[in-house]
Amino acid sequence: MVDPALASRLQFALTTIVHIIFPVMSMGLAPFLVYFTWKSIRSSDPLWERQRRFWTRLFAISFVVGTVTGLVLEFEFGTNFAAFSTFAGELFGGPLAVEGMMAFFLEATFLGVFVFGREKVGDALYMFSAIAVGLGTWLSAVWILIANSWMQTPRGYELAQRNGQPVVTLVDPVAAYLNPRFPWLFVHMQSAAVLSVALFMAGVAAYFVYRSSDGGTESGETADSGDERADSSPDPSAVETTAGSDDARFWRTTLKIALVVLLVTAPFQVVHGDSYARHVAETQPQKFAAMEAQYETEAPAALHLLAIPTDPSAFTDPRAENLWTVDIPAMASVLASGGDPSYEVTGLDEFEGSPPVAIVFWSFRAMVLLGFWFVGLALWSGYRWRRGDLFDDQRLHLALIGSAPLGFIAVETGWVVTEVGRQPWVVQGLLRTEDGVSPGLTGTEATLTLAGFALVYTALLVGYGYVVRRLVLAGPPEVESATGSTAGRKPNPEPTADSSPDDETASAPEVSTDD
Repeated sequence: MVDPALASRLQFALTTIVHIIFPVMSMGLAPFLVYFTWKSIRSSDPLWERQRRFWTRLFAISFVVGTVTGLVLEFEFGTNFAAFSTFAGELFGGPLAVEGMMAFFLEATFLGVFVFGREKVGDALYMFSAIAVGLGTWLSAVWILIANSWMQTPRGYELAQRNGQPVVTLVDPVAAYLNPRFPWLFVHMQSAAVLSVALFMAGVAAYFVYRSSDGGTESGETADSGDERADSSPDPSAVETTAGSDDARFWRTTLKIALVVLLVTAPFQVVHGDSYARHVAETQPQKFAAMEAQYETEAPAALHLLAIPTDPSAFTDPRAENLWTVDIPAMASVLASGGDPSYEVTGLDEFEGSPPVAIVFWSFRAMVLLGFWFVGLALWSGYRWRRGDLFDDQRLHLALIGSAPLGFIAVETGWVVTEVGRQPWVVQGLLRTEDGVSPGLTGTEATLTLAGFALVYTALLVGYGYVVRRLVLAGPPEVESATGSTAGRKPNPEPTADSSPDDETASAPEVSTDD
C-alpha cells in the first residue's frame, strides 16, 4: 500500500486537477455571458440571444459539476489533512466559509433566474441576475485564492499552543487576507480563465467555420451526391454552416469576439507572468530555484532552457542534481531581478529539503511555452483578420481547433508549479506537508480512496466531455426575432418536381442574414 502522506497528496492533486477545469470554464465564461445578455436586451438581433443561450448551457453544466467536485476538496481537508486543519483552521477556514455563504449562494440563487427566468422577469432584473452570477463566480475565486495565497506567503498570524499542539491564530485579518501573494495570484488566475475560455470559444467557432470554408458539406459529401443525401437520414447533431446561414453568422461572430479577447489577454498574461515570477523569486526563493533547476547559489545565474540528467538511472529521480543543460548566461539573474545580470539567485542546496525539481521545472516551461504560443496565435489571427481573410485561412482554423483545450492545460501546469513548488511545506515555513496528514489515516485507507477517486473522477471527466461535445454539436438554439422569423432555421430545400404550388407557397421563408 502507498504511504498515507503520499496517497493523500496524490488524491488531493487528482481531485484538484479535475476540479479546476470547471471553475475555469465558469469564471472565463462569466464576462462573456454578461456581455451577451446586455447585447440581447439592447438589440433586436436574435444573434445575441442565441449567443447567450448557447454559452449559458456550457456555463450551467460546468457550475453543477464544479460544485460537486469542489465540495469533495473541502471534505478532504478533514479526512486526509486533519492535522493541517487543526493547525491552520482558524485562519484557513474563514475564507472557505465566507466563500460558501457569500459567493456561492449569490451565484447559485441568481443562476436559477439567469437560466430559467428570461421569460418570467423584466430586462432589468434579468441583467442584474447575469451580473450577480458573474460576480458570484469571481468572488468565489477571491476567497479561495485568499486561502491558498496565505499558504504561500503567510501573514497576520501568531503561533500559539492549544491542547498541547501548535496552532495558528489570526491577529491581523487585513494582513492575512491581503497577503503579498494574493493580488498576483488573483490577477493571473482570472486572466488565465478568460484566456482559456476565449481559446475554447475560438477553437469551437473555428471548427464550424472550417467546415463551412471546406465546402459546407457533412461527412465528406459533394454537391453531386444530392440523391444519396436525400435517401440518408439527417444527423441530429449536424449544424448548418453554409455561407450566409444564421449559424454561419453565429460562429463567425463568436470567432471574432473570442479573438478580440485573446488579443488582449494573451500578451497581458505573458507580461504579468514575468512580473509574477520576480515576486516568487523575492518571496519563495526555493520555488524559484526549482522553477529554474538552480541547485547552487550563483551570481550571475544562467537560465536553463533544458535540464536533463546525465545518468540514465536518474531519470526516475525528480531531484537529480547532475544535469546536462542548455543555458542562456545570466538570464535567470535578469528574470529574478527585473534586469540586473549580476543578481544572485539562491540555489536549492541552501534549503533544507526541496520540491520534486523535475516536475516543477518542466511544468513551468510547458506553461511558458504555451503562453508564447497563445501570443503568436493571437497575432496570427489578428493579422489574418486585418487582411480580410480570417474566415479563409484553413491553417489558422486548424491551429485554433487544436489549441481549444490548451488554455486549460496551461492552467493545470501553472497550478502544478504553484503547489508542487511549495513542497515540502503545506504552509510555507510553518508546517510540512507530511506533518499535516491525518494522524490516524492508514496506508490501506488512503490507497483505496485514491483508487476509488481515480475511477470516479475519470468517469466524471469523460461524462462532462461527452455532454459538452453534445451541446456544441447541437449548435446554437433557434430564437424567434422581433419580426416573427426564426433565427437558426436551416434554409428551405429546393422545390422538387413532386412539389405542388401550394407546398411552395406554404414553405417558411428564409431568414436573410449578412455577415
